[in-house]
Amino acid sequence: MTPSQSETKSPDKTTRRLELVVFFVLAAVIWPFIAVGIVGGYGFLVWMWQIVFGPPGPPA
Repeated sequence: MTPSQSETKSPDKTTRRLELVVFFVLAAVIWPFIAVGIVGGYGFLVWMWQIVFGPPGPPA
């Protein structure tokens, strides 16, 4: 026997609101900083690589 729709437990409004706030903080604040950090870190790595080994060019 399956429980009816009214018998299933639904999350209360404060839990849902908290989940939405956490989602928007992740989506709008944390992930953009992580993305910029990864791209900036990769650019720095390429820059340092080219300082040590020289820029790419035609084969010798």
